[in-house]
Amino acid sequence: MPAAIALTVILALLAGFQLALALGAPLGRFAWGGAHRVLPARLRIGSLVSIVIYAVIALLALDRVGLIDVVPDGVSTVGMWVVFGYFTLGIVLNAISRSRPERSTMTPVVAVLAALSLVVALS
Repeated sequence: MPAAIALTVILALLAGFQLALALGAPLGRFAWGGAHRVLPARLRIGSLVSIVIYAVIALLALDRVGLIDVVPDGVSTVGMWVVFGYFTLGIVLNAISRSRPERSTMTPVVAVLAALSLVVALS
């Protein structure tokens, strides 16, 4: 259960970051390849989509450990393994980013998310 809560807290913080990006905060060097200080419209939309994805992941994690019951057990079980794969891929993609701030900040964050999602998937 602590892993699911930690995962949810980190995702909430990332959702806040993505919302700031979507609203035009000059933090683009930390996301989406770091090519833009302020994100263009298409990447702002991507940031909003990310918030929805983070919410679904949090829902799956909290359901998996039994804190909520909104999806069938099989969905949360398989879903958390998909999430683990998603974050594992995210480690690689952030690690090869051209943006040094993105590499140095987001790679460890996604590595922690991957580890937490693995713990939740195994629970």
